[in-house]
Amino acid sequence: MKSTKFLSLFVILTLGLTSCKQEKKVDKTEPIETVDNAVKYIIKPNGTSVKWTAYKTTEKLPVGGEFATLNFDAKEGSTPQEALNNLEFAIPVSNLLTKDESRDLKIKTSFFGAMLDTEIIKGKIKYIDDAYVATITMNGVTEDLPLEVSITDERRVSLKGTMHLKDWDALGALEALNKVCFDLHKGADGVSKTWEDVAIEVNTYLRDK
Repeated sequence: MKSTKFLSLFVILTLGLTSCKQEKKVDKTEPIETVDNAVKYIIKPNGTSVKWTAYKTTEKLPVGGEFATLNFDAKEGSTPQEALNNLEFAIPVSNLLTKDESRDLKIKTSFFGAMLDTEIIKGKIKYIDDAYVATITMNGVTEDLPLEVSITDERRVSLKGTMHLKDWDALGALEALNKVCFDLHKGADGVSKTWEDVAIEVNTYLRDK
């Protein structure tokens, strides 16, 4: 009789210990899944800048400027790539700045003013097959702009590309700009020229949520 009671007690203790171990195992897996799915990066418009560089004269002298306003909804992701992918943006042309009011007016009225949909440049950044591209709509034309992207310390991001205005049917607008800037775009050779390639640089900072 004593041996039977002892055996029953042993079985109960064994089951109890096994049950405790299983419960501890379940408790450990839940927090790990939560951490893996946590949002780590967020991109906001107030920390993002858009600069551009155009060129004049046959010597291809640079003329720099920027768009003071870039509109988009704050976007987040668990990786930098996820935070940037499918980010849609809109750039008001009215916020173009070159530190020269006369030049600003000529670009707005003679260049963008000669285009369709002159008020807004729209776009979306895509991350596909380990490469970035910006799909940009300007002058009623939507084309892809390949981007070179560098991310330092997993936070500071630089996106660079070169727009060729012919891809957006904007050579007519470029010609209109060159007419009003004819003398200003003359080089030492006396030739007035405005180049159709424009360098674009976007800089941003990926914040913690």
